[in-house]
Amino acid sequence: MTRPPTVLAPHADDPEPPPPADLSPLPFTAPWSYELHFPCDPRAPGIARLTLRAVLTAHGLAQLTDRAELLTSELTTNSVRHTKGPAFVRLHWLDPVLRVSVWDMGPDLPPLPPPPAVPAYADGGRGLLILDLLADRWGGCGTGEGPYGPAGKTIWFELALPPQPPPALAA
Repeated sequence: MTRPPTVLAPHADDPEPPPPADLSPLPFTAPWSYELHFPCDPRAPGIARLTLRAVLTAHGLAQLTDRAELLTSELTTNSVRHTKGPAFVRLHWLDPVLRVSVWDMGPDLPPLPPPPAVPAYADGGRGLLILDLLADRWGGCGTGEGPYGPAGKTIWFELALPPQPPPALAA
């Protein structure tokens, strides 16, 4: 025999529920942030790319999507490949700049700009070169020691919208 679900009645001491929030979209110039936390799983870079594409499209930043998607894929793939723990991607918009940060538990920072030369016959090692070529700015930092040892690192990049031409003067 199945029991009907229990419905809780409001208690006399419960505060009034808040009024519905204004559901109008943020202005284009308003700052925003999104974070995606993921396990050390080979599917994570694909999920990060899809999430990034959805967020940038929803915020009208489709012109940044291709570069941001490629660079995010490089950084999240490195996190999954070279560390054993969870990681996260943070997207932060501060008009006109998008900053994407990837944190992972690995304590070792890659060589910061300029990236090292890679032999032509190498199978990999070009991710930092791609980052250096496509990002407007990039860098990284260690996040220090945590209670259980190294607390990881963050690698970030920035992409800026090109400046808009001034509006044509009325004749």
